Amino acid sequence: MPLPFPEDAEGDSETRRQIDHLRAELEKHNRLYYVDAKPVITDREYDSLMAKLIRLETENPHLRTLDSPSLKVGGEPISGFTQVSHRVPMLSIDNLFEEQELIDWNEGLQKALNRKDLDYSVEYKIDGVAISLTWENGTLVRAATRGNGTVGDDVTANARVIAGIPLRLMTDKPPEILEVRGEVLILNEDFAAFQAAQVAAGEEPFKNPRNAAAGALKLLDPALARQRHLRFLAHGVGFAKGISWESYVQFLECIRHFGIPATPSVQHATGLQNLRQVCAEMIAAVPELPFEVDGLVVKLNTLKDREQLGTTSKSPRWVRAYKWERYEAETCVRDIAVQVGKTGTITPVAELEPVEIAGTTVSRASLHNRDELERLEIRIGDSVIVEKAGKIIPHILRVNKAARTGKERPWSFPEQCPACDTQVVRDEHGVYIRCPNPACPAQLRETLIFFASRPAMNIDGLGEKLVEQLLASKLVDGIPALYRLKDQRIQLATLDRMGEKSIDKLLSGIENSRKQPLWRLLTGLNIRHVGQTNARNLAATFGTIDEIAAQSEESLSQVNEIGEVIAGSVYRFFHSEYGKNLIAELKALRLNCGEPVVRMATADNSGPLAGRTCVVTGTMIRYTRDEIEQLIREHGGKASASVSGKTHFVIAGDAAGSKLTKARELGVTVLTEDEFLSMIGRLP
Repeated sequence: MPLPFPEDAEGDSETRRQIDHLRAELEKHNRLYYVDAKPVITDREYDSLMAKLIRLETENPHLRTLDSPSLKVGGEPISGFTQVSHRVPMLSIDNLFEEQELIDWNEGLQKALNRKDLDYSVEYKIDGVAISLTWENGTLVRAATRGNGTVGDDVTANARVIAGIPLRLMTDKPPEILEVRGEVLILNEDFAAFQAAQVAAGEEPFKNPRNAAAGALKLLDPALARQRHLRFLAHGVGFAKGISWESYVQFLECIRHFGIPATPSVQHATGLQNLRQVCAEMIAAVPELPFEVDGLVVKLNTLKDREQLGTTSKSPRWVRAYKWERYEAETCVRDIAVQVGKTGTITPVAELEPVEIAGTTVSRASLHNRDELERLEIRIGDSVIVEKAGKIIPHILRVNKAARTGKERPWSFPEQCPACDTQVVRDEHGVYIRCPNPACPAQLRETLIFFASRPAMNIDGLGEKLVEQLLASKLVDGIPALYRLKDQRIQLATLDRMGEKSIDKLLSGIENSRKQPLWRLLTGLNIRHVGQTNARNLAATFGTIDEIAAQSEESLSQVNEIGEVIAGSVYRFFHSEYGKNLIAELKALRLNCGEPVVRMATADNSGPLAGRTCVVTGTMIRYTRDEIEQLIREHGGKASASVSGKTHFVIAGDAAGSKLTKARELGVTVLTEDEFLSMIGRLP
């Protein structure tokens, strides 16, 4: 029964209180779901709160406002779209397609700004529909499509029903005007369900999520637009009054605080080498994204640098889209198998009906992990859309659920390792399922292949096929056994395609690898989370493998770019029976286990930084960040990667982001680069 609402002021006040409470609750849960990705109530509970709010507003229309979450369920159909002008033009972005073009662009920016090691942000180029959202004094007042860059269509009615867009900014001190730009998109899983619904209704299904999103924005009925489960992710600012930022990273932090969903997985890079590494890592992670992308967007992070460079008539000079060509095809899932990786990760792989994509035949595609399987809801026999983009390995974008016949078979993740029958375990707070057995034959195979590879020990003559033969013939049962093969020439000669020259090449490659630097050995040891960069940092900081093994988790976490998770993994490896025995054997076999680090005399308890923990953030002018961290260590301090209550100093350069913010919140002393150099007596 609806509650009675008397017309007196007291009753009206109580109703207003209930409405305000419901609105606050709904906005809080919108933020938890769409911005923080940490929902705390079920969809049913959310719908119940929304129903109560709609009922109260319907019975008290004079209390309804333009920023009410109830508008997200869709209002009355509109008669058409009007055109609106953009205060700041929505320009296009110039493209880069090759790594050399990225290198050349960076060189041009360095010359224009007269500075090396520029500060970049890198994000995914979401394949969605660009729109502009404007809040005035905290209330959403307008949404417009890009149009021709100068004039676009007013799609405010439809934008109000897009998930995650706050109708009122979540702040008590909103800016006078804030125009945020971003992409409207449909997640792959939502698009698959929408396609199936179209087919069931006898409609021609949309070909891809972008077309479905663009069509939704042009619907005259917001309630119909809402059915397509649109999302919004912000990636830039247009016009702003009453607010400003020093960097793009600060802008993203600010809008997230306001409750606006920001583009995810934005990475920071300083200098060209770091930029190339970040781009490569993000490209490799593309198959795990829940939405479609067609490249990366590389931007200068510091806003004053952007302002100095300006724009051409059609595009900004400070940003580039690093793109690849996309190719898609539809095929059938014949079966689903599993692979065991070098760290025990159990990876499901779809066996596909062979299909040609971009000139190559694709017959397999990784499904990555259990969460990806659940997201795709993939079954054996399903028709799937497979994408191959640039250098990215083929991956399954989505299932064509509309093509299901009922003959498809569900697939379950194995409970035992397929190679050794050990009970599999799920990572704590992670998405991967692993075989915990270090003696697992599948892990050993992958470990040996990686140990011999170019990123690790670079053993010439030891490839995948030979590793398989060595294991099958029981000539090798682990890494140390490789260094005993010189005594087994007769047995090696019995292997396929192993003549005298091949044996000499193999043994010479193994012998030469004894001299490889410590960081390469650390890379090849198959320690979880330790790649080339972390291995270099560990070797440079501690010098020898014994010194690394002697460290506590806390001291390991003080190393540049090594946080608590990596430190814990390194510590567990060196303190496990497997790790201790392996290191002892490799030392006995005379592999290069490093040289002690020569410390400066000032690295003692008398130094100005003795016993102090310091964090370096932002872009430095006189030194690189690595050089600043080395100075910290040389003067008795510890260089940490994260700010905490135990941090004594934060040395902040240009475009310092979240670490500087946290330092101020914790009351940590913040030094400029020159103040730090003056403290240690190194100011020129």
